[in-house]
Amino acid sequence: MQDAGFVGRIPEREPHVEVRGLSLAYGKRVILRDVTLTIGRGDVFVIMGGSGSGKSTLLRSMIGLREPSSGEVLHAGLNFTTAHRAERARLLRRCGVLYQRGALWSTLSLAENIGLVLREYTQLSRAEIREVAAFKLALVGLAGFEDRMPNEISGGMQKRAGIARAMALDPEILFLDEPSAGLDPLTARRLDDLLLVLRASLKTTLVVVTHDLESLLSIGDNSVFIDGTTQSILARGEPRDLLENCHDPRVQAFLRRGEPAPASDAAEVLR
Repeated sequence: MQDAGFVGRIPEREPHVEVRGLSLAYGKRVILRDVTLTIGRGDVFVIMGGSGSGKSTLLRSMIGLREPSSGEVLHAGLNFTTAHRAERARLLRRCGVLYQRGALWSTLSLAENIGLVLREYTQLSRAEIREVAAFKLALVGLAGFEDRMPNEISGGMQKRAGIARAMALDPEILFLDEPSAGLDPLTARRLDDLLLVLRASLKTTLVVVTHDLESLLSIGDNSVFIDGTTQSILARGEPRDLLENCHDPRVQAFLRRGEPAPASDAAEVLR
């Protein structure tokens, strides 16, 4: 069953990740209810909504960290939810993940953090791993920081190092959970610019969970809005299209941060 709600302009691209009829609950508490969405290859796809609406839970379901109560997730047409362990691991190798707090190992240097992934999943030599780690750090603007420890760099640099680690295996899809959380506006903007550069240069699909309004409007070319009350999708489409054309008061309250809509929009809301 397709989610009800406003549907705005949606880019027509080959499906890369599909979520079909996904529901998830913790005991009797329903977190997500019958969620269906399609993420196109090359999208910067934003999952937005208020705190506690299930955004991060949805992302975790896409990478197997939360098993759905019902429904399924497909990666490039392959059923990830029902896949055997080996097949799921193979599909996950195509993915990179940036967790909300970066999740860097504090006792390892930046290069060693990236090297952990490469040692686990490749046959590269120690010298080759060092070379790849240096290249990934250079991609995110951290050339020369290979031997720095996480506590020796700023929060914004830690986020960039986390992205470098997520990109260690050249993923087709990059999942990012609140990448700008805890960053000042200027650093957050630079991180957004970096994500757009990576998408353009590496042709990576980006799935971004965020409630950062400036970020989602500047980088998102497709999105869904999850409502924490109904645990379902209220609107989908380009974020700026939702801002201008979706008249659901809950979506407008989120996108305008409680500020009143222009007079013409207000008239539509009351109609």
